[in-house]
Amino acid sequence: MALLETAGLTKRFGRVVALSDVSLRIDHGEAVGVVGPNGAGKTTLFDCILGVQTPDAGSVVFAGRRVDRLPTFRRSLLGIGRTFQRLELFSGMTPREHLLVTARVRAGGGRLWKDGVGLGRPLPAERREAGELLDLVGLTEVADVPVEALSLGRCRLVELARALVGPPRLLMLDEPSSGLDEGERATLVSVIGRVRQERGVVGVVVEHDLELVTTVVDRLVVLDVGRVIADGPAAAVLADPVVRRAYLGAGR
Repeated sequence: MALLETAGLTKRFGRVVALSDVSLRIDHGEAVGVVGPNGAGKTTLFDCILGVQTPDAGSVVFAGRRVDRLPTFRRSLLGIGRTFQRLELFSGMTPREHLLVTARVRAGGGRLWKDGVGLGRPLPAERREAGELLDLVGLTEVADVPVEALSLGRCRLVELARALVGPPRLLMLDEPSSGLDEGERATLVSVIGRVRQERGVVGVVVEHDLELVTTVVDRLVVLDVGRVIADGPAAAVLADPVVRRAYLGAGR
């Protein structure tokens, strides 16, 4: 059974068909890069999987359960973690606090009201998980520094660590290298590799940086004008004349 499977996903915005009959399969432990030119439908596909958008047709099945009509937070609680193209962090909070809050929300239960009035205390298991994740992504030395004092590269790692709380069964990374310099990008690639090796999780990577995405995924899915035009090993996909014309601008 696939971990994630979409079948016939179609999404229209007025007369614009953003996705047309898109089918995608992600197996357990697999990492797949979704690439394509601007307007190809990458973001819409991502949003339909996560529940930000509701498809007009088709289905999204996660771990054997159809989820395309579930709200976003329900999909998250089922085990889908994500990062954002634009940073979604809370100013005034440290990396450690981001992870502790996420752990508390995922756990749910009666402690939430205590957190709201300042009476809650992180459980030992929550502190332990936060410490392990901070070490995994290389943020231990800045674990208690407010995020607004951190570089963009480190803030990206905070988001990655937060997405790993739970832990998720499927991790979805939305343009993780956006805005990073060469050194930060290299660090990110290293951390994603470590996450795959130690946690066995990375699912879907939407990314414009072809060099990065081919380094961290097992295969590529290429979208163009809302349709899948290629799906396979990176080298074979990038050598495909159809892909080169659509995405790389070659052979026009």
